Amino acid sequence: MNILQMIETAEVEWKALGEVVQLQRGKIITAKSASVGNIPVISGGQKPAYFTGEYNRDGETITIAGSGAYAGFVMYWNEPIFVGDAFSVKPNENLLLTKYVYYFLLSNQTKIFGMKKGSGVPHVYPKDVANLIIPIPSLSLQKEIVKILDKMTELEATLEAELALRAKQYQYYRDLLLDCENPQNPFSGSLKVEWKTLDKIAKNFNSMRKPIRSGLREKGNIPYYGASGVVDYIKDYIFDGDFLLISEDGANLLARNTPIAFSISGKSWVNNHAHVLQFNSYAERRFIESYLNNIDLTPYISGAAQPKLNKQNLNSIKIPVPPPEIQAKIVEILDKFDTLTHSLTEGLPREIALRRKQYEYYRAQLLNFQVT
Repeated sequence: MNILQMIETAEVEWKALGEVVQLQRGKIITAKSASVGNIPVISGGQKPAYFTGEYNRDGETITIAGSGAYAGFVMYWNEPIFVGDAFSVKPNENLLLTKYVYYFLLSNQTKIFGMKKGSGVPHVYPKDVANLIIPIPSLSLQKEIVKILDKMTELEATLEAELALRAKQYQYYRDLLLDCENPQNPFSGSLKVEWKTLDKIAKNFNSMRKPIRSGLREKGNIPYYGASGVVDYIKDYIFDGDFLLISEDGANLLARNTPIAFSISGKSWVNNHAHVLQFNSYAERRFIESYLNNIDLTPYISGAAQPKLNKQNLNSIKIPVPPPEIQAKIVEILDKFDTLTHSLTEGLPREIALRRKQYEYYRAQLLNFQVT
């Protein structure tokens, strides 16, 4: 009999969660009052708020964030932790395995997020989580369910670790390939680099960009771009083709949380917060896109309160321009790494997304006990 058949025929007791677990609030602590140490403080986020030198929970512990944007977020710990603005879930060990309860709560994560209350800072309260109804099969069956879900979780973690490693590798090779004067650059022997200012390489279409007209937002499917990407979808366009957009203003020019240069294709509308450049070839556009996203632009940015990369400063940026065939080879390598580390249709992100869907499907099946 396989695990799903066992679940289908299992004798199950259904209980309100509050009847079979202890839901215990944490203790208020602040970063200022915390002692020095490496014990995670669990509060309202998706990761530890900070660290301290004391703990108030040890061993296997489930925590649920108590307040803030991520109120209701479920985490599992098997180490000393300090529960702050959160609450812990400790099962009756005669009836439930901690990991089984954790997977049950994960399967209800959306429902728990939906328990947020409060017009200001949202809160999730233990009394509401206590009303969830949990199926309680035998401990031996719980153990089998946990074993399967643990293996699937480990596989996803392995893929994410691989993705992180590949991302570091991508960054290393990107830095090396774009440093045209580095003797370790694999193309250094054939790199005859000519330094050119950006206005000598690209055609600037800033004169065509403009703010959106009223009435264009209804039922549109044409991307409307601003400084950091798509702002909306509308029903008209001013550009048609392949362009490179470069942020003209905004905090991201300094923070660089997202790329400040990004390629677009097809019909589009661009407002006056992004420069619009066109290049002679795909390789040239992608090479310069990568280069601009990889260098310090601080010397070219004006304004403290509102950082701005104006057209004059943009045009003055010097770019190392290798021969077209070398540009194409560099871009081909960078594109492969980019696909491996970022693509949702290929590469590791796609694999992780598929594994996550598979995991969620089997988790639902493994907790799908029949109500008798």
